[in-house]
Amino acid sequence: MDPSHPPTVQFISECYITPKPTSEGSKKRVFLSVWDLAILSLHYIQKGHLFAKPPSFDLTTFLHTLKHSLSLTLLHFYPLAGRLSTAKGEDGAGFTVFIDCENSPGARFVLASVDLTVAHILSPRDVPLIVQSFFDHDRAINHDGHGRSLLSIQVTELSDGVFLGFSMNHMVCDGTSFWNFLNTFSEIFRTNNHQNPISPRQPIHDR
Repeated sequence: MDPSHPPTVQFISECYITPKPTSEGSKKRVFLSVWDLAILSLHYIQKGHLFAKPPSFDLTTFLHTLKHSLSLTLLHFYPLAGRLSTAKGEDGAGFTVFIDCENSPGARFVLASVDLTVAHILSPRDVPLIVQSFFDHDRAINHDGHGRSLLSIQVTELSDGVFLGFSMNHMVCDGTSFWNFLNTFSEIFRTNNHQNPISPRQPIHDR
């Protein structure tokens, strides 16, 4: 990689993924706690996973399976497919912030590419700045969840690898919940079978 001419990330496509099939529970409002509201100005949680491409890698098949698995995972974690919403309280004296799971296009899914290798990412002592572009909601704050998806997954194809960048609204999930979601997503992706029960602890949405 030439430092004087760094490559740029090329964004190819975007779409939104919703839980399939839908459930009555996923149509309810999810109200947030006082602690959740206290972190409106904090940033989204961001985690990235870098994989080398196997010899028989097919991007089209990979994306299809990934989207299908995400849709099945969101059936258990349906608030991540929602949006934040603010409404005036019944007494007219205050406001309530909640997750609106029904009036939302879903979780955001982005495909991008960059002319880099896995070695370009792993070799430097510090993480290259371009990695920030591997996250769709980089530098977003939780309040942005009123207009942005609460969960976004960006798939960035490298010449010999794939980077999965996860951005998740911190008001909706803490670190433990994030890894529970990710482990469930991974398990469903590997089995590609929604008939099998998921092994991680089921999320609890009633507070």
